[in-house]
Amino acid sequence: MSLQNRFIRRLSARTGLNQTELTRFIKFAIVGAIGMVVDLTVLTISREILGLPLTLAVALGFSLAVVNNFTLNRFWTFPESRNRPIASQLVQFTVVNLIGLAINEVIVLGLHPIFSGVIQDPFAYLSAKVIAIGVVLFWNYGANRVWTYKGIE
Repeated sequence: MSLQNRFIRRLSARTGLNQTELTRFIKFAIVGAIGMVVDLTVLTISREILGLPLTLAVALGFSLAVVNNFTLNRFWTFPESRNRPIASQLVQFTVVNLIGLAINEVIVLGLHPIFSGVIQDPFAYLSAKVIAIGVVLFWNYGANRVWTYKGIE
């Protein structure tokens, strides 16, 4: 048995979660980590080099990460979903992520002033963004699992 399979089996036993679902969540989180790199890179370039307002820079980074994440999740995390129409699935994924964007903006814009009192930008808004990404991960997985990818066993 591979190290990966043993890890999943042990984690499943400790959490009480189904091994298949746990594997999907881990893949979703890995895709999310890749999306986070896309998001933070675009955010930093948009803010520090292009001088865009924070709200616009956050939305731009988030949007490009959504396109990246949809593509990777469709082909790797939920490959069983490829027999469904891509357009409707993309709309569902986008709606879930737009709600995630709203949650993301509230967290970043709420924490940024607090963090700015302690650390300077770009670290203040990037710290707020990392916290927002962690919160939105659970929203996105849960909502996409029950709506965008419902019925996949």
